Amino acid sequence: MMKEFEIRADYNRDTIVIYQAYNETIAKSAIMNQKFSAPFSFNRMTWIKPSFLWMMERSNYGQKSGQECTLAIHIKREAWEKALSKAVLTSPEKRVYPNPGIWEKDFENAEVYVQWDPERNIKGNKLEYRSIQVGISRYLIEEFNEEWIVKIEDYTPLVKKILNFTKSGDYDRAKKLLPNEKVYPLSTELALTIGASI
Repeated sequence: MMKEFEIRADYNRDTIVIYQAYNETIAKSAIMNQKFSAPFSFNRMTWIKPSFLWMMERSNYGQKSGQECTLAIHIKREAWEKALSKAVLTSPEKRVYPNPGIWEKDFENAEVYVQWDPERNIKGNKLEYRSIQVGISRYLIEEFNEEWIVKIEDYTPLVKKILNFTKSGDYDRAKKLLPNEKVYPLSTELALTIGASI
């Protein structure tokens, strides 16, 4: 049974995979250099998402303009957890911030933001439990790019394959191609910080 607020991700001992979608210019450069470069913007927030199907919903399987290429970015788990430790939720959820005044002050000074959105299934339907997305502010983007990233993979061909199967109604074959996501373990302190279920 899934808990409402928990992180599910493709991860190993050292890294966790997060997803982003970009246009071909940004994506090709990132794959070639194994880091981001212009026209990627280092002056605005970048959102990273460990749920593949949530990313698919967001980019409409790479069919949205400017989101044609899906990147699987392997980042260090210690960096991921550092980001979570600095995170402030995008709204003053009572379960995390009994005092909305404190949230307001924290939110203004946050370097990392966390939002919990309804998880999706292979058909794009909303599920009862949530998926995390993490906003890295411009204060941390250089560090994200230079120090956190271990590997960048191009998942665009995989996305196209899955899309073709779903379009023809062959959801079983589509599901077999999905990344293997499992519950990501969190310390109690981190779980409380980001409002995860304990």
